[in-house]
Amino acid sequence: MGQTAIEIALAAAGLGTALLLFWPRLARARLWRATITPLASIIGSGFLILGPILTDRFGTWGIAAMAALCLAGYLFGAAIRYNIVRLDDDAHGGVRETRLSIGLERISSWSLAFAYVISVAYYLNLFGAFAARIFGAPSTLLARAITSGAYALILIAGLTRGFSLLERMEQVTVSIKLIIIAALIGALCVHAGIALDTGALLESGPRMGPLAALQLMFGLIVTVQGFETSRYLGNHYSASERVASMRLSQGIASAIYLAYVLLLAVSFKSGSFALNETAIIDMMRTVSAVLGPLLILAALAAQFSAAVADTNGSGGLVAELTHRRFGMKPTYLVLIGAGLALTWLADVFEIVSYASRAFALYYAIQSALAAIRARDARASSWRVTGYGALALLGLAAAVFGTSVEG
Repeated sequence: MGQTAIEIALAAAGLGTALLLFWPRLARARLWRATITPLASIIGSGFLILGPILTDRFGTWGIAAMAALCLAGYLFGAAIRYNIVRLDDDAHGGVRETRLSIGLERISSWSLAFAYVISVAYYLNLFGAFAARIFGAPSTLLARAITSGAYALILIAGLTRGFSLLERMEQVTVSIKLIIIAALIGALCVHAGIALDTGALLESGPRMGPLAALQLMFGLIVTVQGFETSRYLGNHYSASERVASMRLSQGIASAIYLAYVLLLAVSFKSGSFALNETAIIDMMRTVSAVLGPLLILAALAAQFSAAVADTNGSGGLVAELTHRRFGMKPTYLVLIGAGLALTWLADVFEIVSYASRAFALYYAIQSALAAIRARDARASSWRVTGYGALALLGLAAAVFGTSVEG
């Protein structure tokens, strides 16, 4: 009876989400269209690996760690939202940018282009790891070979102008991912409810000290990254729409993440499972036989589309920053070369840490820019101090972040 209830909840949550996502009124809503891009990026940045990591390292306290990550992401988002408004004011004849702000903005863009290189490696290595599970037990060699093949496909597409076709797949893959995530949470809700009724809810403590825990959190920032994409949608949406879409995407993503990690934390004990990049598949087999294949599908759809988007984003940024002297195609070659090196020299958890540190540096610079712009605009001292503190937090994360195995 319990297993039947889980399967019904899984199907109902997935079907309900599908109906909502394809509801014409929502699909055509301008704010929702602006929200989809950052939301897809945040959820796709590490949803499937983050739950097992926090459960294994923090136990029941994983929910507190997840809340801290969501809060950090929202605060960094606040700094970027302030920059969106100030840049819009400048474009419409408001307070002009100083040379310092212009210089930092350029450095920030270069740091983001660099972060994209690592994030593509992160996405495609997860793609390879989950694809390898189709053939059985985890295989590092097979996963790396699949990742290399995915890189080759993206390179061919980029060099032959095939990105437009790949990008059209993104809307479909986003919907697939959100539907499967809803099904996962629905199944976990019933699973936890049954455990509550039978007195089988689990509780476990953290497996690391405060300093190591903080460094690990720094190394996981990339898993809530993606909200910054709203900053770069100015050709399609107004500043107010981008600010609203970033807030909405972070709110929805935070609710999903908190529910997911809470349900995992009370369903599995710290140290009770083998922690690897595809651990969620083995964990979910005890909940529903259907979830394993669905999660592989979600991972493949999410990671490949995210890799395509970031590859294109990196190429566009570099071309813009070099005033087209270094085009998109050479950028693709450099990006793929660096990604292949990371694939064969580092494991997925190390790449997650590298990506987190790269994005933390970008957030630190954006926060410093917000502090400077707030000071120039004679905003409240609390705002200036807050953005300055965020810049220091981002720098600390960039310097001290560690991987899961660190």
